Amino acid sequence: MSNNQNNSSKKSVIQNIAKDFFENRFSNLAYLPRWVIFCIDIIIVLFASLVTYFIVTNLTYKYFDTYSVSIRYVITIFTYAFFFFAFRTYAGIIRHSSFIDGMRLLLATSFAFFSLVVLNYTHYFIHGTKIFLLPELFIHSVISFVLLFLFRIVVKFLFETYIELENIDKIKKIVVFGVDANAFALAKALHSEQPKRFKVVAFIEKTSANKTKQVLGLPIVGFKGNAAVIIRKFNASGIILSDSSLTKSEQLKIVDDCLEHQYQVLSTQTVKNWEDQKNITKSIRQFDIKDLLERQPIELHNQIISGQISGKTIMVTGAAGSIGSEIVQQVLDFKPSKLVVVDQAETPLHQLGLLIEPIIKNIPYLSFVADIKDAFMMEQIIGTHQPDVIYHAAAYKHVPLMELNPYQAVLTNVYGTKIIADLALKYKVSSFVMVSTDKAVNPSNVMGASKRIAEMYVQSLSMNAQAKQLESTKFITTRFGNVLGSNGSVVPLFTKQIQEGGPITITHPDIIRYFMTIPEACQLVLEAGSMGNGGEIYIFDMGEPVRIIDLAYKMIRLAGFTPEEDIKIEVVGLRPGEKLYEELLNDVAKTLPTHHEKIMIAQEVSVANFDDFLNQLQRLVQSAKEMKSEETVVLMKKIVPEFKSKNSEFERLDH
Repeated sequence: MSNNQNNSSKKSVIQNIAKDFFENRFSNLAYLPRWVIFCIDIIIVLFASLVTYFIVTNLTYKYFDTYSVSIRYVITIFTYAFFFFAFRTYAGIIRHSSFIDGMRLLLATSFAFFSLVVLNYTHYFIHGTKIFLLPELFIHSVISFVLLFLFRIVVKFLFETYIELENIDKIKKIVVFGVDANAFALAKALHSEQPKRFKVVAFIEKTSANKTKQVLGLPIVGFKGNAAVIIRKFNASGIILSDSSLTKSEQLKIVDDCLEHQYQVLSTQTVKNWEDQKNITKSIRQFDIKDLLERQPIELHNQIISGQISGKTIMVTGAAGSIGSEIVQQVLDFKPSKLVVVDQAETPLHQLGLLIEPIIKNIPYLSFVADIKDAFMMEQIIGTHQPDVIYHAAAYKHVPLMELNPYQAVLTNVYGTKIIADLALKYKVSSFVMVSTDKAVNPSNVMGASKRIAEMYVQSLSMNAQAKQLESTKFITTRFGNVLGSNGSVVPLFTKQIQEGGPITITHPDIIRYFMTIPEACQLVLEAGSMGNGGEIYIFDMGEPVRIIDLAYKMIRLAGFTPEEDIKIEVVGLRPGEKLYEELLNDVAKTLPTHHEKIMIAQEVSVANFDDFLNQLQRLVQSAKEMKSEETVVLMKKIVPEFKSKNSEFERLDH
């Protein structure tokens, strides 16, 4: 019984040692000590010598006497060992053996061959005998190179096969849409990636239907309008879009087909250089919801914009926010003489500085942590630096928060705007461009009403200055809807909720919003800022409206999940002040076209009497300073008669 137990114990120990060797040693073969790889290479050279010996001894001719086999082996081994050291053939990681490693082996064996040939003939001229037969040296070098290279290829293949089998459940089969250099580089990079995430099973070619083509041992399939059919044919789980020639409409069609059949859609960057090619797998990402906006690229009149910005002093308020920071980056492209940025948020302002540091070059950059409500500080900044253009993006914009803090909405969005606009006029700033919102139209919340009052003040200030024939600042207002990816936007909120496993919360199943990207909105702000004579309110073509629930469904599918199964969608009810539909024009306003097809002028009814309007503003600001919320909202409703509260405690003030 004792002997059986001992035998069983020994057997268990041997099994554990074997398991440890195969699971740990083999899987880490790439990290074997270099001396082990070097010794294996020497053994291979020795084996090649034996094979060569048997080949050469069968040759029927021999013109010269040679040294004994043992001496020839010793000379060969030392020569090859020297060149293995010289070319560091042992230093490569075996599982990552590549063309470069093959070249090192070729150089090492070639130099060893030529060195032995030189040694052979030197010995012949001195002693009259040869150490080797010349065919022997050539055959040996060829066999050595082939065996050394095969050793690396076989180990690499076995390792990759082992890893692939071990992670077979984790590796996703994928189809690559594209047959250009970018697509092939992507496929090669994915094949070499460790740990492996994707296995490319086919390429899709946009224009060809030739089924006989192959690249990298993978079939090229012609695209016939439905990517999902091809994905299903190859039993893949998704597609990577790598064809830069695909139009937005074609991308949308492919994405819709794939999402309908619950296939994953991924995208990647275009390879521009070798460094990009090495890192291409890191750029693979979920197809972004921003990519699904069926919008044409904006054509900017760069010469006109450059005339307003280039060589000028530019000031941006709210510079650390989503819109402000993008305006800062785009302004830098036009090379201003000085850039002055203002924001009350210290950390985001610091992060903005770090972001633009690589692109700011020699442009003077002045960053002020300051509040636009601080009239003294604002005058110090504007009076000292004398900006030519002010882009005013500072504002409170979160609707529910402003319903709770109406006095803050007034003090920042109205009073703060008044301070900056008045100083712009006082110091003869060439252009003042205010960023407004579609929530200012027929406002249903405090935030929207405060922005509408700000619009009214900027427009009336411009009209009053023109009426008095002052050397007037050109006052411009830009109005647009939601921007994708901004702080507080539904897109980052939905993304976070999906990453956390849901649920996604929407306020109403029928809620609709207009969207544009942040860069697109800021491009139009710069374009609109270079237009007009002053006093205009410019509205942007926001494209087609989007149902928020449809957006949620699409984002869930893009993330590779099934709506209502993997990620739930919950309707939580409209927030205070929230509308189902946003508008860019009020009920009586009309639009005029401009030279830019995406920008129109809103013909809004202006303030009848500027002095009366100023008196109303003074009472409103005083009420806000005294933190009288209800009185503040009442005064706002008098200034903006179309302001009707919704889902808010202030609804009772409308009756």
